[in-house]
Amino acid sequence: AVADPVSMLPGSLGRESWCHEHDTIHGRLDVIEEKVIKTVEHLESEVKSLLNIIGETSNIPIAPGTPLIDIYDGKY
Repeated sequence: AVADPVSMLPGSLGRESWCHEHDTIHGRLDVIEEKVIKTVEHLESEVKSLLNIIGETSNIPIAPGTPLIDIYDGKY
């Protein structure tokens, strides 16, 4: 026969106490999950905004003869 792991715990920790602790942990995980979702949504919004800014600035006409600057060469 398989023993009930809760009844085998030492001390006065019974099923009610274990269930309460389990519910508390799930509540905390729900709060963390909500914060992660909000953070991801915020970051998605920021990335979209930055991509829009980059897209708008890349369409600026450059006068003939103006030297181009490579922003990815590591000097900036």
